Amino acid sequence: MNKRFAIYALVIVGFGAMVGGLFGKLPSTISADNSVTTGKIVADYKEALDVVAKNYSGKVDHEKVLEYSIQSMLWSLDPHSQFFTRDEFRKLYEEQASQFYGIGVSILQHRDGVYVQSVIPGTPAEKAGVKYGDRFIEVNGKDAREWTSSEVSNNVRGERGTKVKVKVERASSNAPVEFEIVRGGVPLPSIRNYFMLPNGVGYVGLTGGFQETTAAELDEAIGNLKKEGMTSLILDVRGNPGGLLPQAIEVVSRFIPGGQTVVSVKGRSRYATTQELRSRESTVYDVPVIVMVNGGSASASEIVAGALQDYGRGLIVGSDSFGKGLVQRVFPLPYGTGLTLTTARYYTPFGRSLQRDYSNGSIYEYFTHSNGGAKTDGAEAPKPAGVPVKLPDGRVLMGGRGIEPDIKVDGTEFTSLRARISDAAFYFARQLVAGKVSGFENMKVDRQNQQLNVPPGAFTVSDRLFESFRAFVAADKTNGLSAEVLNANIDYAKLRLRMEIATANYSNEAGVQVLLEADPQILKAIEVMPEAQRLAARNLASR
Repeated sequence: MNKRFAIYALVIVGFGAMVGGLFGKLPSTISADNSVTTGKIVADYKEALDVVAKNYSGKVDHEKVLEYSIQSMLWSLDPHSQFFTRDEFRKLYEEQASQFYGIGVSILQHRDGVYVQSVIPGTPAEKAGVKYGDRFIEVNGKDAREWTSSEVSNNVRGERGTKVKVKVERASSNAPVEFEIVRGGVPLPSIRNYFMLPNGVGYVGLTGGFQETTAAELDEAIGNLKKEGMTSLILDVRGNPGGLLPQAIEVVSRFIPGGQTVVSVKGRSRYATTQELRSRESTVYDVPVIVMVNGGSASASEIVAGALQDYGRGLIVGSDSFGKGLVQRVFPLPYGTGLTLTTARYYTPFGRSLQRDYSNGSIYEYFTHSNGGAKTDGAEAPKPAGVPVKLPDGRVLMGGRGIEPDIKVDGTEFTSLRARISDAAFYFARQLVAGKVSGFENMKVDRQNQQLNVPPGAFTVSDRLFESFRAFVAADKTNGLSAEVLNANIDYAKLRLRMEIATANYSNEAGVQVLLEADPQILKAIEVMPEAQRLAARNLASR
């Protein structure tokens, strides 16, 4: 990428900002008679580049200058207009297609490196024999011991059919284990997990974004859960950042009849007139529904939660959602880069704006919620004022604040102490399933069997096993955990141990199930399911 492209790309964005009808803020000193022109943008930017190129003390990385120039300009409009480098833009499309090309591992960064948490069934990594607990030490001859998880991910991904050489440290082997793996397709599903909870409650974890296959995945999950006796449903969109709008509409269409407004889109340009996007004719599941949300639920997730809340079709449980109601359009740029640009806003069926205020504070404050709704010195910071919207059934909900749950409950608090306990549980489980823990050699695992669900009572941590874990922690001076600290957190330590053992034996999904069974928000959802049942009964009776 060169300086000529830098100017060309900036012209595209500058032109779009003037005539594309973008939502944003222009300086008050610019009037209709003295507007910024494309020619002026080009001239000013070229002059700035020339000054930098001629006078900067070091070598100028024009690609990086371009990236930061465009991103800074986009952030002057709003927090969600974004520039994508070649690699980032490729990943954007891979995620929408529900697949990327790599080796097929779930990885996690621990204190001394990046480890394999799970292998994905049917992928090159599983076929090659990569295992739970393998530590990356080299990728294509490059030392990976100090890499972050994103650096490992970026280096093992690549074009389909290409080879990547990986060297790992394995607990059961005295020497490093080497692989030459041919990259292949790796599924990236929207629904990462589904299983039965007590009292006929089915759980569906729609946490992987809204991709091209989301609705089909939901149909499969609900169909299988119904065969297992599901009579009510928890739809978990916590941490789901959003994705494809048509798939959000398809998901809502599974719970309300066709022809009803799911979301309204209003802006400028092609959205100058409000567009009401309606539910499709499809199979409608009449089971009671609870939708789980939190601060990581954004965009398409909030569209689903907002529509079901507006119509009284589902009970919302959890903590406040992110509050992203800006519509982005994708613009490809030359050389494989691209950008997303805000063109409109989302509103729930009865007119609540999903977008949280971003006019005060920095980008960092906006994304960390520290400019509204976050806790400061033990007190709640004031939320954006919001706009009250009265629903046909008399309820009043607030717009401009994301989705506020009908029943609020805090999630699991992940403190630094709990992080150290979790780390210790991983390192112990890694030794345990390698057959290295004295007295528990029978718990050695050759490879994950990819079972998704954990049977009741499986992998319970006995007192004897916990004593062995306690001795392991005492011998490891780097984790800073004392016997007193471990005793004071014994329930959490046993939970993390069980999660790691389930993961090592079965799959990442099985380990997540163990954690979810003790999740305070999930437990609250099960408790209040009768309220969701009453809500569903009223909704069905009014049709």
